[in-house]
Amino acid sequence: MPTLMVQGTTSDAGKSTLVTALCRWLARRDMGVVPFKPQNMALNSAVTVDGGEIGRAQAVQAEAAGLAPHTDMNPVLLKPNTDVGAQVIIQGQAVGCMDAVEYHAYKTIAMQAVLGSHDRLASQYQLVVVEGAGSPAEINLREGDIANMGFAEAVDCPVLLIADIDKGGVFAHLVGTLELLSSSERARVKGFVINRFRGDISLLQPGIDWLEQRTGIAVLGVLPYLHDLHLEAEDAINAKQPAKRGDVLRVVVPVLPRISNHTDFDPLRLHPQVDLQWVRIGEPIPPADLIILPGSKSVRADLAFLREQGWDSAINRHLRYGGRLLGICGGFQMLGTQIDDPLGLEGPPGSAEGFGLLGFTTTLNQHKHLARVSGWLEMDAAPVQGYEIHAGVSSGPALASPMVRLEGGKLDGALSADRQIAGTYLHGLFESPEATRTLLSWAGLAVPATQDYAALRGRDIDRLADLVQNHLDTQKLDALLGIKT
Repeated sequence: MPTLMVQGTTSDAGKSTLVTALCRWLARRDMGVVPFKPQNMALNSAVTVDGGEIGRAQAVQAEAAGLAPHTDMNPVLLKPNTDVGAQVIIQGQAVGCMDAVEYHAYKTIAMQAVLGSHDRLASQYQLVVVEGAGSPAEINLREGDIANMGFAEAVDCPVLLIADIDKGGVFAHLVGTLELLSSSERARVKGFVINRFRGDISLLQPGIDWLEQRTGIAVLGVLPYLHDLHLEAEDAINAKQPAKRGDVLRVVVPVLPRISNHTDFDPLRLHPQVDLQWVRIGEPIPPADLIILPGSKSVRADLAFLREQGWDSAINRHLRYGGRLLGICGGFQMLGTQIDDPLGLEGPPGSAEGFGLLGFTTTLNQHKHLARVSGWLEMDAAPVQGYEIHAGVSSGPALASPMVRLEGGKLDGALSADRQIAGTYLHGLFESPEATRTLLSWAGLAVPATQDYAALRGRDIDRLADLVQNHLDTQKLDALLGIKT
């Protein structure tokens, strides 16, 4: 079955965006399309229908294609837990932690998983749209490449190369990338896409003409800069938020060194009554109505970081003045009395004292808990849906007063007796409109508005598909995909 790959001249050139747009554009034409990313490095992940873990961007692309996320859509996921090492997840399941040198030697095994997943998807779907990683011109990573041209050559597929003109140097990015490819790799590049253009297209045309003459490769289109576009980030934190008017709830979230699944907070960032402030290293901690401790890939190390930055004192002061405190996943574990990592899953084996605000302890074990769940908030029985991704097993008296009651009778998280402190293992809880309204009310917002986050996300995916239809050469795209029109 036809496979088309999107590669970028740089990270954040628009690969994820273009693959998402192509998936929705093709799905709207009743094409059986599936997204695929051979290798992803990200701490934003999602749980699949087959009980595994993939990059969050591929879950969004699956939604764009009208599919439930599956582990074959992202067979290799790397989740960094140090500056030189990462947890390696193969077809949805963690196989261990490796440093960069170890993983480089492991790539031959990883490639077999990549090709196996691609073969299964290609046998089930009419079209496979593939996202590369970083840039194919990273010559230090050329040997054993499974993420870009190494994959394209293995499956013999054409490549689109996208570049971000908003960063500047777009022609140098495109020509320079080609110059660093081998002759066989250059021959795979069948078209350029220029992303995030603002201005008069006539002023860009001389450059496009020069580029096509210089390289012999057609520019398939120029995608305009979309203001107020929301697409969940693959890794980088998006701090932009629309202007807020009237009374707003002040929400503060620390940016942990190994923060994970920060897309949890996109619904808050976009909510008209929430002022979401990210606090980075060295920045003062502002007053807040609600402090949220986010997920972490290295909980003990990030807990030590919070103490170094003075968050323990800030949290205690916040609570004395009646503020609300919420912990999610790793942030929830920090609220307990102790975190034990006897196997050294997230660093050297050992234990760390938690903030001691809720009576429970957590022990990290070898097997990660992955689940898509639904239930009700204890605050007022508001329905909530989410997903769990954690290696920690928590126990203690605080868990007898849960934050969430799950279907099937299971309890999740904890809610303090004075209802001032809450914690949960659920990611994605702010995507549920009723749950968000309840949580904002709990945090002090008098009359929370209801926001349909799923509809907002779907609307912007449709906006991206419209860009493909209106600004790219769809006849050439059909030809590359083997679609007869």
